[in-house]
Amino acid sequence: MTAHHVFDAHRHIGVLPSFPFYGGPPVNPDTTARASVKQLLADLDAEGTERALVLPNYGVPDPDVAFSFNELVIEAAQADDRIRAGLWVSARPEDEHRTAGALALAGEAGVRALKLSFLLGGSPGDPACRPLLDRIFHEAERHGLVVHVHTSPGAASDIDEVGKLVEWYADRVPVHLVHFGGGMSGHIKLGGSRFFDWIAAGKRVYTDLSWAIGFAPYWLAQEIEQRGIGHDRVLFASDQPWGDFTGEYARLRAAAGDGDLGGRVFRDTFAALYD
Repeated sequence: MTAHHVFDAHRHIGVLPSFPFYGGPPVNPDTTARASVKQLLADLDAEGTERALVLPNYGVPDPDVAFSFNELVIEAAQADDRIRAGLWVSARPEDEHRTAGALALAGEAGVRALKLSFLLGGSPGDPACRPLLDRIFHEAERHGLVVHVHTSPGAASDIDEVGKLVEWYADRVPVHLVHFGGGMSGHIKLGGSRFFDWIAAGKRVYTDLSWAIGFAPYWLAQEIEQRGIGHDRVLFASDQPWGDFTGEYARLRAAAGDGDLGGRVFRDTFAALYD
């Protein structure tokens, strides 16, 4: 593999158990998942990835699995200075004791982010989740951490829901919106105005283009150029093992180019946010 010399703002570690997703037989679709720090470092070497934010792998509907990888991401960050750790947290009331344990690790060396996803339950707009959301963002502010949030169209991960976190907290805490909305509707909601409106309003909001539909990276780059803002708010992310490093790199490099925007997307914004 060609060495790319990039900073990757979103990838995972940990091997998930097989699971019968969507009523089918038990499967392990994340074929490139890594179980050890040694395997992860070998991937970074092969890619030429010089910095990486590493998060617990997740997807099976058992919160204990994702939380169990928090120690592994800290181990990775403390084993090699190329790695920054993001800790899995949850706003679900049922996960309060697990989240408290994760937040107790927020001051560990190498931790730079807290990872939220509502794919396993809960919702930003659910009043029952608000106390833990307040606590998560309070701890992020206290430790100078980014809150890294999954987005995808519909339900609790739609930008209509996740955007509430930007409105409520991004004056004080950087919010990294993963996947630029995660699909057609999310891309258009963000790229059409919302992402830039938040930036203009002083919100500390960031995004990456992993999982983006083909038009989105080019459109976002064009909007950044025309509007004159947002060039310092977009990061490269592979989302390994759910994404594909080579494909994600090629699509975003073609859109961002080799000039100032490309330099920021592939290196400088990560350095400012996660280093």
